[in-house]
Amino acid sequence: MIKNPKTYWFTRLDEEEDDEKTKTPPSVPVDKHLFDARTVLITGSITQELARDVTARLLALSHVSKEPINIIVCSPGGHVESGDMIHDMIRFVPVPVRMIGVGWVASAGALIYISVPKEQRFCLPNTRFLLHQPSGGAGGPATDIEIQAREILKMRDRLNQMFADATGQSLERVEKDTDRDYWMGPNEAIEYGLVGKVIKTIADLG
Repeated sequence: MIKNPKTYWFTRLDEEEDDEKTKTPPSVPVDKHLFDARTVLITGSITQELARDVTARLLALSHVSKEPINIIVCSPGGHVESGDMIHDMIRFVPVPVRMIGVGWVASAGALIYISVPKEQRFCLPNTRFLLHQPSGGAGGPATDIEIQAREILKMRDRLNQMFADATGQSLERVEKDTDRDYWMGPNEAIEYGLVGKVIKTIADLG
């Protein structure tokens, strides 16, 4: 993820340079070029901070133009509700979104990946995909643990249904596959219905 631009101050040893104006951090021009290219990066763990940043970018990009937005995702997963936020916002904005998987797309990252129709799901040749059931660190009084366990099961059922709907697989097949870590390469992911097309260059997006 490229974070929001921040202001940095650079200290010079030469006292004559003390009044030098603040330099522009490298992330600012990169951020601008990504915005102009209508490209959003989702990298690293899925967190609430990342979800807020991605949501802001999606809303801003959809405001300035109705041209397609490209989202590049490489993530080991993370907070499910933060993944839900990004998933739902991708569907919420009134512009087409193309999803491009790179590196690995796992867990909550895969949840984000299926937010667009299959024909808009692309990946690069060495991408790996991981589906599995959610986990949690339940603690506290026994009654609270029971509530948390019940909620995790509800979340598991909801996610399995979402992946079944997105891939065309039966719910029973998805439940079986996600009971343990289920890894797929690009060709396996295409056969599964997770990926629409493997691409090598940006020109392959069409």
